[in-house]
Amino acid sequence: MTNDVIIAGAGPNGLMLAGELALAGVRPVVLDRLPERSLEQKANGLVGQVIQLLDHRGLYEPLSGRPGAPEPVPAFVFGAFPLPLRQLDANPLHALLVPQHRIEEVLGEWVRELGVTVRHGCEVRTFTQDDAGVTVEVHGPDGMERLRARYLVGADGGRSTVRKLAGIGFPGHTSSDPVARIAHVLLPDDVRVDETGAVVLPGCPTPFRPFTHTRTEHGVFVVSPFGPDATMVATMEWGGDPVDESQPATLDELRASVRRVTGADVALAPARTPGTHVVRRQVGQNTRLAEHYRRGRVLLVGDAAHVHAATGGPGLNLGLQDAANLGWKLAAELQGWAPPGLLDSYERERHPIGERVFMHSQAQMALMSPGPAVTALRTLFGELLSHEDNLARIAALMAGSDIRYDTDCPHPLAGRFVPDLPLVTATGPTRLAEAARGARPLLLDLDGRGAELTDLAAGWKDRVDVVPASCPEPPAGALLLRPDGYVAWAAEPGEDDPEGLVRALRTWFGEPDALSTFAQRN
Repeated sequence: MTNDVIIAGAGPNGLMLAGELALAGVRPVVLDRLPERSLEQKANGLVGQVIQLLDHRGLYEPLSGRPGAPEPVPAFVFGAFPLPLRQLDANPLHALLVPQHRIEEVLGEWVRELGVTVRHGCEVRTFTQDDAGVTVEVHGPDGMERLRARYLVGADGGRSTVRKLAGIGFPGHTSSDPVARIAHVLLPDDVRVDETGAVVLPGCPTPFRPFTHTRTEHGVFVVSPFGPDATMVATMEWGGDPVDESQPATLDELRASVRRVTGADVALAPARTPGTHVVRRQVGQNTRLAEHYRRGRVLLVGDAAHVHAATGGPGLNLGLQDAANLGWKLAAELQGWAPPGLLDSYERERHPIGERVFMHSQAQMALMSPGPAVTALRTLFGELLSHEDNLARIAALMAGSDIRYDTDCPHPLAGRFVPDLPLVTATGPTRLAEAARGARPLLLDLDGRGAELTDLAAGWKDRVDVVPASCPEPPAGALLLRPDGYVAWAAEPGEDDPEGLVRALRTWFGEPDALSTFAQRN
């Protein structure tokens, strides 16, 4: 049996891609080397535009535990600077505190409901590719087996076997600093939370704001309470004694680091929450970006394509949107309607976004490092952040809302992620995010043009849904949306641009179906 796609890696990015493919009618199989889903504490939440994407898939509510649309966060952090986002008239930044094992749990349930097979304990050992597909040798519970697929996608992390076997370079640099330590713990009774929510450590004159990075003269301290049973504590230190990486990190090691960074001696105990609680240590920073995201019938998503500092939590915003960008394009290629170059546009669009995350993650690490020169730089940067336009620019950078893909449409929304509009359709009030749940291209008619748009899009009716709707303050008269939530084409209210619409339909969704077009014209 030949699968449509084999995905190596059942982390968030691999599961997201599997769901996108399944929604598009493609059969993926997901392989993961671990014998079962990991409960290890890794990422602590989601930041940025990816939250709106997950809302498009109906996944925001199970992840957040609350109904309705996502709301922007009133404050965030950049390079240990507080970002008072409530000052902005239009705040683009969303964030959601949810542990990675819960993200994987929700995505795993989603893909199972879509009929996706996830096989644990199966490790990709090698593969060969030809003009028709990829043959993958997999070591599983029953020994070695060969699987055949038309495409193979590496979602297998920063040490990606798929990337290495494909011969895709992974240039970048590795530094020896900082040394980061992190764990979910219980704090003792003499650590208290004041009326502002800040954490007060014994002997420290200044409280530490939760869910942010605090730079001291000796490093960086992070404390994030997750309820009475767990608090995330993390440190970063530069220029310390060499670390024996052959030995596992311990709570005593983290406690000593907290003492060096903050001056407070704080007893730490394991958290009482479910999951595997270990102290994680990272020595130095690995910043690398794959030279290519595709080689023949092998593609990369997520950490297999890029690794960077975790500061500000950009990783899942980057990786999950990689998956959404690739999913519908790969499905179009498999189903035979992809226009020339559509699959290659995955790398063309996402590689520069990886470079942008590299830029701001490294900038944040530089701003947090010790030394009088950095202190002077921080004074200047703080002055710049006091201006609302600079604050808005940093917020957009962290959200990823400054991304604009290339289109030949001049409308300001073209190439950007679509805003969540309140709509009234034939079935009643809804939101654009709810209308997008099927992950199909949408031609949204907000101008009452009805038959005209339907006629223009008739040749694509097997691929594009026309949705007439009203909107209180429409940002456009009509919008053509890609399945990943980005606007392919838009027209102002009352604007007549049939050539632009047809050109966009051909560019992104291939040639029209000849029979549909003939029937419509006759």
